[in-house]
Amino acid sequence: MDPCNIHEIKDVLGRHGFHFSKAKGQNFLIQSWVPERIAREAGVEADCGVLEVGPGVGPLTDQLTRRAGKVLAVEVDTRLRPVLAETLGRRDNLEILFGDILKQDIPALVRDRFPNLRPKACANLPYYITSDILAALLEARCFESVTVMVQKEVAERICAAPGAADYGAFSVFCQYHAQPEILFDVPPSCFLPQPKVTSSVLHLKVRSEPPAEVTDEAFFFRVVRASFAQRRKTLVNGLGALGIPKAQLIAAVAACGLPENVRGETLSIPQFAALAARLAR
Repeated sequence: MDPCNIHEIKDVLGRHGFHFSKAKGQNFLIQSWVPERIAREAGVEADCGVLEVGPGVGPLTDQLTRRAGKVLAVEVDTRLRPVLAETLGRRDNLEILFGDILKQDIPALVRDRFPNLRPKACANLPYYITSDILAALLEARCFESVTVMVQKEVAERICAAPGAADYGAFSVFCQYHAQPEILFDVPPSCFLPQPKVTSSVLHLKVRSEPPAEVTDEAFFFRVVRASFAQRRKTLVNGLGALGIPKAQLIAAVAACGLPENVRGETLSIPQFAALAARLAR
């Protein structure tokens, strides 16, 4: 059956007594051009192994299995087990794992399922847990790329440049790990049920090396988070949350060639890296 045919999808969901869960942020794709374009622009080919998070009723899974050497789809909602059995059937290059992706050892999954394939990740992410899942995929450091559909404003925030109103700690995190690019927008009419906002498909090409040398990543990201925690404050005042004496903060900011009244949202990743290195001395 066609996992994007709205009439067939409503029928199979109804027969299995499935009701959409607001708590799980479920919005299923019903326009075939969207998953087809996602799979194509993600660069999925026969030598790729794809981890898909949240297959839903399987529209993206269908397209991925047509292109990839193997697809591992991880679905948290066990109510979809009989639905996926109908929409996708048995496919030699597909494995469906029912569980929470945030409780999985992602690098181990990739090593085990895709030993001789180029690993990629694709997902239509629930809005309420987008950041957590995307962070887990990037921190796994085992994918060539991560291609996800997210709320448009989230995609714009991830891609924001220093000084932009929506540039924040998550922008720095994502850009530290990858090179993000918005591929295209997806209107609410492409989903069942329709969300209230526009979505964007975001492609993140994972970096082989960070854009700046960082010796202590945990401390680096502490500095980044503190810098954005109170956006109206100067960088020096925001960094006070680290428990470092103010005189030391002022000296470190000056040593990096930054004015004392600089705000954290104007710093680039290399500037954050230089500042963190100074503060760690």
